[in-house]
Amino acid sequence: MGIYQHFRKEEHPFIDQVLSWKDVVEKSYQFKLTDFLDPREQQIIESLIGTTNDDIQVKFYGGGKFTERNRAVIAPYYEMINDATFQLTLLEASFNEKFISITHPDVMGAFLSLGIDRSKLGDILVREGKLQIVVASEIVQYVIANLTTIKNANISLSEKTLSDLYEKELHWLENDKVVSSLRLDVVLSAIYNMSRKDTANVLKKKQVKVNFKLVDDGTFELIEGDLISVRRKGRSKLVTINGETRKGKLRITTAILK
Repeated sequence: MGIYQHFRKEEHPFIDQVLSWKDVVEKSYQFKLTDFLDPREQQIIESLIGTTNDDIQVKFYGGGKFTERNRAVIAPYYEMINDATFQLTLLEASFNEKFISITHPDVMGAFLSLGIDRSKLGDILVREGKLQIVVASEIVQYVIANLTTIKNANISLSEKTLSDLYEKELHWLENDKVVSSLRLDVVLSAIYNMSRKDTANVLKKKQVKVNFKLVDDGTFELIEGDLISVRRKGRSKLVTINGETRKGKLRITTAILK
């Protein structure tokens, strides 16, 4: 198994992709720019390439200091990397809050309806009658020309500088818990103070995601760093596993997004 034993089976294809990128950079001496990656994918790249590699470097950027979805640059150690290397563009549009409510899922749905892959889209921000999306620069003109309606509202996207990006630092409140196992249903109950029945309900209704992917199996085993979201209950994560109690239960540190 080698390196694969540290990751879930479903992550193996992405691991192969990362190792392929690494190999190409080492042999060609040219940098590799990825599409947008979610936090788990970024975590995997960091663990595979690391910060102590003498031959290559990896940097992440999604347009701001606190962006969640970022592109990665894998490059020879001597390569100079700056913000422009990541080829990002910020698009913005205004809408009248008095007459229509536009949410993050509305923007996402409109974007995906254009037939563009999710990996070309970075963070989406909606507030105070404005929406912003960070996109890969290579698709900017197509998006501007075709993304003209969201939720029956006509919009007109225009390019802005990345310094205009609305930024919001995420604040996580950590808590120590004791659980019988790392099963998803068990950890969900501990984090959100839900009964077994309520936990089974949200899983059955497909309202739970782990690392941005839908999971409806309560027996799914969590690992350190997993990000969890439950519809209408917010986001959380399994921060660390801190060992066992004398009775064989597990001490864990979790965090919930405030």
